[in-house]
Amino acid sequence: MENPLTPLAHTRQGSVLGCSEDAFHVWRGIPFAAPPTGALRWRAPQPPQPWQGVRIADTFSAASWQNSDYCQQVGGGDPGRFSEDCLYLNIWSPASRTKPLPVMVWLHGGGFTVGSGGLPPYDGKALAARGVVLVTINYRLGHLGFFAHPALEQESGERVYNFGLLDQIAALHWVQENIAAFGGDAANVTLFGESAGARSVMALMASPLAEGLFHKAIIQSSYTLPDTPREAALAKGEAIAAHFGLENASAGQLRALPAEAFWPLEAPLKVAPAPIAGDCVLPEPMLDTFFAGRQLPMPVIIGSNSDEASVMAEFGVDLAGQIEKMRREQRLGLGLIRLLYPGVKGDAELGRQVCRDMAFTTLGLVVMQAQQRVGQPCWRYWFDYVAEAAHDTYINGAWHGNEVPYVFDNLMLSEPSCHYVNPRDLAFAAHIADYWVRFAAQASRRTEALPGPVNWLACVRGRDRLLRMGLNKHAGFRLVNRFMRARLSFFRRVMRHHVKLD
Repeated sequence: MENPLTPLAHTRQGSVLGCSEDAFHVWRGIPFAAPPTGALRWRAPQPPQPWQGVRIADTFSAASWQNSDYCQQVGGGDPGRFSEDCLYLNIWSPASRTKPLPVMVWLHGGGFTVGSGGLPPYDGKALAARGVVLVTINYRLGHLGFFAHPALEQESGERVYNFGLLDQIAALHWVQENIAAFGGDAANVTLFGESAGARSVMALMASPLAEGLFHKAIIQSSYTLPDTPREAALAKGEAIAAHFGLENASAGQLRALPAEAFWPLEAPLKVAPAPIAGDCVLPEPMLDTFFAGRQLPMPVIIGSNSDEASVMAEFGVDLAGQIEKMRREQRLGLGLIRLLYPGVKGDAELGRQVCRDMAFTTLGLVVMQAQQRVGQPCWRYWFDYVAEAAHDTYINGAWHGNEVPYVFDNLMLSEPSCHYVNPRDLAFAAHIADYWVRFAAQASRRTEALPGPVNWLACVRGRDRLLRMGLNKHAGFRLVNRFMRARLSFFRRVMRHHVKLD
């Protein structure tokens, strides 16, 4: 492949001119689907319209409608302007390259209600510098992205509720068709995401519509909250329509509602932080697919952080209240749980660890076992690193989302870490980014280890291994066997029988 002199690329829709920034070419705001507005609201994304001449791609697009203050608080930064016309992607690629490079496609988190692909922590230069083409995308959020109503069911030959997931699938189709023009190898695509983005990765691994669109997956802090059943989603859709004065609403009346009217809705009308099961995207609940080992077969990294309970308030969970409720209802499991957490004192701390492991940590064991059923490697991690200057803030370990700027090696571009990180923190972030890129470049069904400060061994042939990243806030790595196996096996059985803390 010749080294391009300018960031001019030719897609199937037309030519796009990006920017040259240091040793990289960057394209921002490339449309991967038609604007999902008007008659296209709550429909599967359609191909973008071709254009004549050269389209300037130097500015991030609008994000889907959302709460800006909340995104800045928990979502990674200022999402900028909002529009229903939000289906655009961004690309970072080394300006000089001699062969097609591995592609990494990022799905942002934010509970399916906030976020965008253009937030500062997701800047792709540091990963591109390691020899990959990095793609970030927007997708429809909130009720614009996840919505069911009888009137919409009646107008289509197939059920569609997960429009945001269909957006992600459309972006992956676009990557398959066009990424070679940006230096990427369409035959080596890694899909990765955090929180709702990681939940999206798992949903696409469970979707028959995503087969062949990506080849490896990285799942960062996904969660076990069940998918919303079709019946519950339809009932919520009717309640939302009634809230706007539309009893027995038609599809046309629903589409005439202002796009900005949906995101301020509060419980019980707010969107759930989980997709909807029962449509063409997710014919069955995602967890059922993984328990049965029916997910798309590919190499996987999965892990979570040591203080995932930091996000539990957003799920409406009272940590100490969960333990008190178990005691009040005399649930038999409380005695066993106390045995599984020796030395943990007080309902608040016990609730923090139980809810963390039930909602997040156990998913690593579930996915590892699902991977072994399909004969694919699984690399597990536990992220427990806290920047030295932040030890007094993150007293219980790494919060939900804390690993993201380490993965992107963007501590200096992220709040609040840009104000206090030191060289040791930066060196630790570089190791994490190296592991992620080596997975994208090297992992295959036959790979058993990723090189790094510690040779990261995959869970293959029944081996239960995990890489501890941080070692109680210190910049170290250690491979451990059967990490939390007793408690995670217990919670896996609870999940398997559809019994959960509520």
